[in-house]
Amino acid sequence: MPMRSWFSDAKLGIFVHYGIYAVEGVPESWAFYTGQVSHEQYMKQLGGFTAARYDPRGWAALFARAGARYAVLTARHHDGVALWDTEHGDLDVVRRTPAGRDLVGPYATALREQGLRVGLYYSHSDWNHPDYASVLHPSPSPTHQDVLTSRWVAPRGGVEDPEAWARYLAYRDGQVGELVDRYRPDLLWFDGEWERAEEQWGTDALAARVLGAHPDTVCNARLIGHGDYATPEQGVPLRAPDGPWELCLTVNDSWGFQPGDTNHKSVRQLVRYFAETIGTGGNLLLGVGPREDGTVTDEQAERLEGLGAWIAAHSEAVYGTVAGLPAGHHYGPSTLSADRRTLYLFCFDPPREYVAVRGLRNRVKRVSVVGTGAPLAHRVVGGLHDVPGVAWIDAPASRDVDAYATVLALELDGELDVYEGTGRT
Repeated sequence: MPMRSWFSDAKLGIFVHYGIYAVEGVPESWAFYTGQVSHEQYMKQLGGFTAARYDPRGWAALFARAGARYAVLTARHHDGVALWDTEHGDLDVVRRTPAGRDLVGPYATALREQGLRVGLYYSHSDWNHPDYASVLHPSPSPTHQDVLTSRWVAPRGGVEDPEAWARYLAYRDGQVGELVDRYRPDLLWFDGEWERAEEQWGTDALAARVLGAHPDTVCNARLIGHGDYATPEQGVPLRAPDGPWELCLTVNDSWGFQPGDTNHKSVRQLVRYFAETIGTGGNLLLGVGPREDGTVTDEQAERLEGLGAWIAAHSEAVYGTVAGLPAGHHYGPSTLSADRRTLYLFCFDPPREYVAVRGLRNRVKRVSVVGTGAPLAHRVVGGLHDVPGVAWIDAPASRDVDAYATVLALELDGELDVYEGTGRT
């Protein structure tokens, strides 16, 4: 399945975990799976979910100011509670909560009004569905052995019921079909795939249903066998995954709203995560968790605004770029313009005296500070035969140093050409 070009160019998305779990501020779905709260207590949150101040246009405007080009909303998490009026079952916020209305449609409309791409999260698993715990995973990974024993996943006594499983797949496919037909998402973000094997999930039929309706839909790799991109979570990979990818990262430590979680990452940290991610060719999907009434906390909004201000000041080094230098050529991440003739160096600490670039075969025509345009002197020292010297760039004046990350633009005499050899031995 070919990747759509908009995704790799987007750089930043916002991951919105919104559901009944925000009522008491407990972990989304996992709270009853792990026994942190009883299933009864968890489901009682249905009665407190009001969405009283739900303002998707406000969300979309905030996401746009953050510099995002898409967002992903948890249309249905593992708890099975749908944010739209599904015709497959009745566990949705329209019928079962005071919110009493479809929350997905207004979200999709608001994003499109801001020019943002619409993403919807949907979990393959549903720990509330009566037919879900009906078959066993044939060979789960060592880290997911609980799927063989959990009452929410495994059939009682290990006795499988293929007919029940077929009913479950029809339910899942029906709900995904509703999302595709009603809201025409640009992206579907699947989850829960670890609980069954690929053949059990029937992903061939599901992918055909999605792409048959909208061939340009982007899907993550958790649509096993048919995904477009990888989704590592909560830490920048030391080696970028092969092909397109996206780092999923929370602003604090929680996906959904948890009032006791005050461990918010600073704007400086978010800028660093973002730069390191796009510097190795990925997107950042930054997670926020609105309160049950639909409002985003001030702490999270302020961080989105701060990241967005930095991106706006350095947009030429962000949008329309690809991964930059291999590791070791510059002590920090870098990006490269689409024509491969402008190299952008990210400096997290204020440069002192010089910034050095190793292994650059190109002649550097000009160096300037992104955002201020200040020119910087540069020279090449050393080099012998086919081994290029080191390009030394004068550090910018303090007035041109950014509070979070300074970016230098190197205009090259041709497409980027780097040396990665061992030298004369």
